[in-house]
Amino acid sequence: MLISRCLFRLEQAELNGFHNKTEILAVLSDFAPIASLFALSVLVGVMILFMSRMLGPFRPTARKLVPYESGMRPYGDAIRRIPVKFYRVAVLFILFDIEVIFFLPWAVVFRDLRLYGLAVMGFFFLVLTVGFVYEWMVGGLEWD
Repeated sequence: MLISRCLFRLEQAELNGFHNKTEILAVLSDFAPIASLFALSVLVGVMILFMSRMLGPFRPTARKLVPYESGMRPYGDAIRRIPVKFYRVAVLFILFDIEVIFFLPWAVVFRDLRLYGLAVMGFFFLVLTVGFVYEWMVGGLEWD
């Protein structure tokens, strides 16, 4: 059924500017490595789960089936209030980590961008530094 649906979409693709099936297959072949990597990762995940279940020991008891809570007996609801400092540190880490990621593509094309690229990245770095200094001065990086 999935194959017939794909073939139907290939037939309908002529309406979107593709004139023959070879053009469509050429476009789809560009995505073949991604599809094969996805299929391989799903297969490996399923195999690991299957092999651990079949080859590993499985002797369930009432005590083994109880959720493990860091050596303590679980009690009450699992949803508790978490202090804001955890969220603050996580958001700051993601914020500065994502901003630093932009340095790699810039470094790759630095010679092509010349002075303009240096000026733009200098401004970006200035904004990043001002934000970091502000967080430092406000005490956002302190763990109280």
